[in-house]
Amino acid sequence: MRSSKLIPRCCSFGLSFLGAPEHWSLFEEIDAVMHYPSGDGFLEDFQTRLLKVPPASFDVECGDHILNPGVPPYVFWEGEPRQAAVLVPIVQGAAEPEVILTLRTTRLSSHGGQIAFPGGKVDPGDPDPMHTAIREAEEEIGLAREYVRPLRSMGPYLTGSGFRVTPVVTIVASGFELKANPDEVDEIFSVPLSFLMDPFNHRIGSRPWNGKERFFYEIPYGERYIWGVTAGIIRAIYETIYGD
Repeated sequence: MRSSKLIPRCCSFGLSFLGAPEHWSLFEEIDAVMHYPSGDGFLEDFQTRLLKVPPASFDVECGDHILNPGVPPYVFWEGEPRQAAVLVPIVQGAAEPEVILTLRTTRLSSHGGQIAFPGGKVDPGDPDPMHTAIREAEEEIGLAREYVRPLRSMGPYLTGSGFRVTPVVTIVASGFELKANPDEVDEIFSVPLSFLMDPFNHRIGSRPWNGKERFFYEIPYGERYIWGVTAGIIRAIYETIYGD
């Protein structure tokens, strides 16, 4: 049996951390062994839990600023936050449900070479963030919208670069085809949903910034390194669905 560990929450749920990281007051003790069904049963359990989440929980703002006391959520941006949305596409893999992710091309000026969900800024013609997420996935990875069934839009994730990101959790029907847009995506791959929702795989990383350690979430998966906003969104989804 794997041991429990302490991981600070990504979403404040009306609370905040007090003091320096070594004195975080809002820790969550996690039994790192999953007790949820696997395979199709896991996806059914995931959907059931998600659809039972009270609407007020989706108003809670999340972000790695909660891990960094005294650092504002939009630390690298001045002015009003920019609205954005990402698609969290869940597909039925050969053995179990999987989540589609992308490796952004290194030619991009923002977050190049990083792992991300398909998504982008809300355009003036987009009626809502859900439309944005579906449109961006169609543009970035060729995921036709007729295969996408939205489940719920999650609470906003605030990024240091000035974006207020709405993750849209969806189920993707079988029969779809994907094609990466080479201007934005180098690779499309998938990770088991059960791996991403297992808190044992969630870690806290840090890097020096302005003479201090800046903390963020990370979820290594084999040779893949999921970190920053993408890992934080995954963590926020976990907390919203499985957190007490």
